[in-house]
Amino acid sequence: MLMASTAHAETTLKLVEVITSPERTEVLQGIVDAYEAANEGVTVEIVSLPWGQAFEKLATMVAGGDIPDVVEMPDTWLALYAGSGKLVDLEERIAGWEHGATLTEKTLAMGRQAGGKAQMIPYGFYLRAMFYNKKLLAEAGVETPPGTMEEFMEASRKVSELPGKSGYCLRGGPGGTNGWVMMAAAMNGTNAFFTEDGKSRMNEAGSVAGIQFMIDMYQKGYAPKDSVNWGFNEIVAGFYSGTCAFLDQDPDALIAIAERMPAEDFAVIPMPVGPSGKAFPTIGFAGWSIFNTTEHQDEAWELVAALSSPEANATWSKRVGVIPIHKGADQDPHFKTEQFKGWFDELNGAQYVPTVMPSYLEQWGYFGSTMVVETSQEALLGKRTAQDVADEWAAFLTAEYAKWKAAQ
Repeated sequence: MLMASTAHAETTLKLVEVITSPERTEVLQGIVDAYEAANEGVTVEIVSLPWGQAFEKLATMVAGGDIPDVVEMPDTWLALYAGSGKLVDLEERIAGWEHGATLTEKTLAMGRQAGGKAQMIPYGFYLRAMFYNKKLLAEAGVETPPGTMEEFMEASRKVSELPGKSGYCLRGGPGGTNGWVMMAAAMNGTNAFFTEDGKSRMNEAGSVAGIQFMIDMYQKGYAPKDSVNWGFNEIVAGFYSGTCAFLDQDPDALIAIAERMPAEDFAVIPMPVGPSGKAFPTIGFAGWSIFNTTEHQDEAWELVAALSSPEANATWSKRVGVIPIHKGADQDPHFKTEQFKGWFDELNGAQYVPTVMPSYLEQWGYFGSTMVVETSQEALLGKRTAQDVADEWAAFLTAEYAKWKAAQ
């Protein structure tokens, strides 16, 4: 017995965080401190990697044998590490965990995304939903917030008739890819990126209609003129300053907006549905995974369980700006507001199908960060047609998918 406790006393777990900020590290340290207090003899060393270099730095650590026990795993890396057989399958652990049954269906589905087994427990979701300004809608004579794409366009038209106001905070600049993908999917009635035979669905008639929808919003003056260049900071400022009435964003935008707008002046609704009765809000997430090289799998699991408990996850979600992972979290007074309602409605409603970007494609980063921005700006400015950019996007993605498929 003495031997076991001595061994236990020397356990050090290495936890690597990759989406690092002072606020996140502080919250993480607080949860880890509580874990250490409850697990005498276990020390957790937190290694914080700056996000800009995190991918390369973690890959270098793993390649060099300096492998952490537990890692903060972004959705975009999960396929890489799960596919190369480096992560612990957590299915049995979750099944035997006291809080396993309260994890939402979407949480489990996302954790199983790579290979069908849970190789991470997500800690929350970045899910797109629609912010709207109640005062501007009332002033424009819009009685109920839009539920469909058609109603969204019409409400934006009415608001844009007010002097100096616009309907939609369109993100025409960096990071705008999500908007184009969601609108294309809503109008096409599916968020499948490829057909059975590997062709991109980006230039199907419905997708082209979705791209045209965005172009129309801009060209008809339902979005600010300079929004052709707007990124995250500009669209969020456009919303809280009352310049435009609608903004599609993740919960992390709520932190800046709630500081500057009274709660009674705005709310969040699900993304408007297309002709099929469905909407396809983009979803991103990260979570906790365990590398299977760990010599302390039990302790590593206990750490992941501590980080993922309802109490710890609620704290994390509130401070970091993500949607929590446990059923019933929407009853917490912090989340039981009109501001959070849209996201919970999306997570619980069958007509809202979260869209995961095909980040497994090697050139997806280039496509989303460079190609879509440049070509969509040309389309917004009337230099190219919706069909034209859709064909270019589809050709690129089809070729990328073929390369990925060949490598499997």
